[in-house]
Amino acid sequence: MNSINQLRFAVNDSINDVEVSPSHVSLALLGEFQKDVSEFLKGSNRDVDPSKVVISIENGSLAFVATGLLAATTLWSDLAHLKSEDSLNLIDSKRASIVERWQASAQKNPHRRYFIADPSTKISFAVDSTSNFRKTEDAWVHVEKYLHGTVVDMGGSTRVNVHLKIETGATLTIDSTQDLLAQGEQNRLYRSALLHVTAEENLLTGELRHLRLLAFENHQPSYDDYEFNQMVERGTQAWANVPDTTSWLEMIRGSQA
Repeated sequence: MNSINQLRFAVNDSINDVEVSPSHVSLALLGEFQKDVSEFLKGSNRDVDPSKVVISIENGSLAFVATGLLAATTLWSDLAHLKSEDSLNLIDSKRASIVERWQASAQKNPHRRYFIADPSTKISFAVDSTSNFRKTEDAWVHVEKYLHGTVVDMGGSTRVNVHLKIETGATLTIDSTQDLLAQGEQNRLYRSALLHVTAEENLLTGELRHLRLLAFENHQPSYDDYEFNQMVERGTQAWANVPDTTSWLEMIRGSQA
C-alpha cells in the first residue's frame, strides 16, 4: 500500500503487569487514544476528514492503522518536523498540544510510549518518558502585507473586523474600524478582495497575528480582452512613425550619440 496513504499509531503500556493490547486495555486509555488519533489527523485546519479514514486495530500494543490519507497536506510536513524535538512551534498547534499531552502522560507513567510511523518508516517518531519535545523561542516582527481572499464576514458593533478566507482555506480575522468599512459604495461581502494590512509575523512559522486593516485596494485580476486590444492599438499608432524602434529606444537610453 502507498506509504503516503497510511499511518500506524500505537501506544505501549501495561495494566496489572500485563502489556496493553486490543484484548487488554482500559476503557479510559482506549477512548483517549482514539480521540487523540482523530484530532492529530484532523489538525486545526481539518487536514484530514476522519469520516473518510479507515482504521484497523493490530495485535501487540494498542495500535490503529489509519488508511485514506492521500488528501492530507500539512500532516506530512508536520511529521517531518517532528524528527527534531525542537519543533513544536513549527507544526499545527493542535498536533503540538497532543504531543505535549502524550509527553506529560509518559513522564508520569514510564511504561507508556506513543509511536507514529508510515509503513516504510521513512516518517516516524516516538514519545516516551525521555522525550523532550519543546517549542523554540518565538520571533515576531511587525510587517505590512497585501492579503488576497474572499470576504466572508465583516462588521461588528463592539469589535469591528473583517473575516478573510485566503487561498489555503484558512480564515483570518482582521481588525478594522466602522469608518473604514463604511468607505465606498461597493458591496465587498462574499467577493474577492485585496487587503492592505499590518500584522505581526512569526519568522519561524509564517503565522500572522494582531492583523489590522489599512485599506481595501483596487483589485481586478480578470483579463479584459477588449482593454488589451485597445492598448495594443494605441501603442501601434504611437509607434507608427518610428522606422526602427530598437535604435530609437537605445538612443533614448543613451546608448547612442
